[in-house]
Amino acid sequence: MGLYIEAHIRTGLDLLWERTQDPAEHCRWDLRFTEIRPLPRPAGGPARFRYATRVAPFVRITGTGVNAGERHRPDGTRTSALRFASAHPLSPIAEGRGYWRYVPASGGVRFLTGYDYRPRRGRAGRAADRLVFRPLMGWATAWSFDRLRLWCERGISPESALRRALAEAAVRAAVAAAALAAAPPPAAAAVCAAALLLPPLPATPAARRCLRRPPERTAPAPPALLGRLESAAEGPPQSSAAHR
Repeated sequence: MGLYIEAHIRTGLDLLWERTQDPAEHCRWDLRFTEIRPLPRPAGGPARFRYATRVAPFVRITGTGVNAGERHRPDGTRTSALRFASAHPLSPIAEGRGYWRYVPASGGVRFLTGYDYRPRRGRAGRAADRLVFRPLMGWATAWSFDRLRLWCERGISPESALRRALAEAAVRAAVAAAALAAAPPPAAAAVCAAALLLPPLPATPAARRCLRRPPERTAPAPPALLGRLESAAEGPPQSSAAHR
C-alpha cells in the first residue's frame, strides 16, 4: 500500500467501528468525502456504495466502490477493505484499494489504514500525483484521523473541530500578516515561523499527531480480506460522473 496513516485513539472498539463503518458518520469526520451512500447489494456479493467529494460550490467528483468488513476475528482485531473507482473527468484517481485495521492496544485502539491508487492522465498525472496530490491525500487522511480521535476521546464533534481549525488558521494568518506589515524583517520572520511551526491547540485536529510510516521496519501486509474482496467483485466497480 502506498499511503499509511495510524492514530492511537483512546476509545472503545465498538464506538470506533460505528463511527467509521456507518456512511453518515464517516462523512462527518473524513475530509476526503462529502457523501457516501450505500447501493443495492447483490445476493452473496460485497456491499457497494457511491461516494462524492465537493470541490467547488456546484461541482462534485463522484465514484463507486465495494467494501467488506470483519467485525469478529480470532485475534480480537477488526478489519475492513474496499475497492473504489471514479470516471469523473476531474478526478485525479482512476481506481484504488485500501483497508482499515482496528487493533486493541493499551488504553484504546490502534486505528490504521493502508491504501493506494492508480492516477489517471498518464505520465503527467503520475508526476502531479507524486508532487502534489499524494502528499495532500496523506495529509487529509491524517488530519481526518485526528479529528476522529478528538470526537471519540473528548466529545468534540467533527463540525466543531473544523470550526476550531479554521479559526486557529485565521488567527495565525492574521498574526503573520500583522508582523509582516509592522515589525522589522528579523522579527517578522520569527513571528511567521512561529505561526507556521507552533503545534496546534490540543482541541484542534492536526495531521502531525498521526504516524505516517509503520512503526515496524516493514509495512504490514494488506489483509486477506482485501484479496477476497477483489476476487468476489466482477472487475473494477463501475463509476459515474456528476456535476451539481
